[in-house]
Amino acid sequence: MSIPADRRPSLIWHLMAWLLGALVVVWASFVALGYQTGVREADELTDGHLAGVAALMLNLHIEGAVAAHAATPVHEPPGMMAHDYQQSLSVALWDSSGRLVSLSGQAPAPDFLTEQGFATLRLGPERAAWRSFTQWSTDRQRKVCVLIQLQERDDLADDIAGQMIEPGLWLLPVVALALGLAIRRGMRPLTELSREVEQLDLAQAERVSHRHALREFLPVVHSINTLLDRQQEALERERSLANEVAHELRTPLASIVLQSRALSDAPDGEGDARVRRQALARIGQDALHAGHVLGQLLELARAGRAMLSETPVPVDIAALARQVVAAHAQAAWQRGCVLAVQAPDVLWAQGNAVLLELALRNLIENAIKHTSRDTQIEVCAGQDATGEVWLQVSDDGRRDAGGNAPPDVDGLRLGHAIVERVMRAHQGRFFQADAPAGFTTCYRLGIPAVPQPAAAG
Repeated sequence: MSIPADRRPSLIWHLMAWLLGALVVVWASFVALGYQTGVREADELTDGHLAGVAALMLNLHIEGAVAAHAATPVHEPPGMMAHDYQQSLSVALWDSSGRLVSLSGQAPAPDFLTEQGFATLRLGPERAAWRSFTQWSTDRQRKVCVLIQLQERDDLADDIAGQMIEPGLWLLPVVALALGLAIRRGMRPLTELSREVEQLDLAQAERVSHRHALREFLPVVHSINTLLDRQQEALERERSLANEVAHELRTPLASIVLQSRALSDAPDGEGDARVRRQALARIGQDALHAGHVLGQLLELARAGRAMLSETPVPVDIAALARQVVAAHAQAAWQRGCVLAVQAPDVLWAQGNAVLLELALRNLIENAIKHTSRDTQIEVCAGQDATGEVWLQVSDDGRRDAGGNAPPDVDGLRLGHAIVERVMRAHQGRFFQADAPAGFTTCYRLGIPAVPQPAAAG
C-alpha cells in the first residue's frame, strides 16, 4: 500500500533530525566537560584561597582574637554580581607550644596536631566537614589553619560550573532554530526544482530549465531531460505506430464493407453467382489480412511485456535461424518461393530468444507475402570484425523490375515497427543493407555479441 504524499517523511525534517541529534551529542559532551572543568577550577581556586590566607596570617603579628560579639561580618558591596563568591573563612592560630592564640570564623577549633597541607576535617558535635589548609611558620613559632565549610566549597564549585554551562544550554535552541532556517533556505533550489518537475506537461514536450543549475543538480536535471526526451520519442513512435495500424486496418475493413454491399445488392442469376464467389473470396482475403494485422499487434504487445520482464541471456543465433526457416518452409513452398539459410554451426549473441525469433519471423513472412511468386529468399548469419553478430534476410522479389520496383510499403511498416522495437530492446540495429549479389532487397539485424558459454563447448 502506497503512503500518501502528505504523510511521507520530509527531507528537511530528516536532515534536521540528524543534525540536531549530532549537535545534541556534541553539545552534551562539551557541557559535561565544561561542568567538570568548572568544578575542578572552583576547587583549585578555593584551595589556593586557603593557602594564600594561611601565608598572610603567618606574616602578621597577631596578639589575640577579637571577641565574637565584636567580629566584623563579611561586607557585601551593593550591586556586586559575584557576591556569592565571598566565602566565609575560619582561621586558627597557635604558638609553638600549641596554645590557641587566635580563632576567628564559625569553625570549631581544630586539633593542633593536624598535619601540614590540605585536609578534610570533621569538627564539632555534628561532625561537619571542613576543608582546611595547615602550615607552620618558617621559624616554627606559629602554626595556622585556615578552614572553609566543605558544603560552601561545593556550592561555590557548582555555581561556577553552572555559570560556565548556562550559555550552552540556552544557546542550543538558538543554534537549532538557525540551523533549521539555514537548511530550509538552502533546500529552496531543490524545492523549486521539484515543483518545476511536478508541473511539467509531457504533451507539450517541456523540459526542465537550468535556472536551478547548482553543480550538484546538473546531473539530476540532465537525467530528467534525457528521460523526457526518451518519453517524447516513445510517444512519437507510438503515435506513428497507431497511424500505421489504422492505415493497415482501414483498407481491408473498407473492402469488406464494399464487398458485403455488393453481395446484398447483387440480383440472383447464374452470372451473378460468379460475382458473389469473387466477393466472398475477396472478403476472406481481407479478413485474413485484418487478422494478420491484429496478430502482429498482439506480437507487438508480447514483445513489450518480454522487454520488461525477461533478462537477456546468451542465444545461439545460428540455431535460431535454422529453426525459424524450418518453420516457414511450408508457407514458402505454397508460394513457390525458395527459402534457404546460411549460418555457422554456433553463433552466440546476448538477447531474448523469443523476441529475436519474433523479429526474424516478421522479416521472413514479409519476404514471403510481399514479393512475387518464385522468389529466392535467403537467411544468413555471421559476425563482423567489430564483434557484432548480424542476421539478415535477402530476397530477389524485385528482379523483374530491375530491382527498382517499390515494395509493398503499407504491408511492411507494421512488421518493421515490431522488428525495430525488438532491436531497441537488445541495444542493436535494424536497417536496410545493400543486397548481396543475386538479390534485390536485404534487411539486417545487428546484435551485440557475447562469449560462447562454457556449457556449449
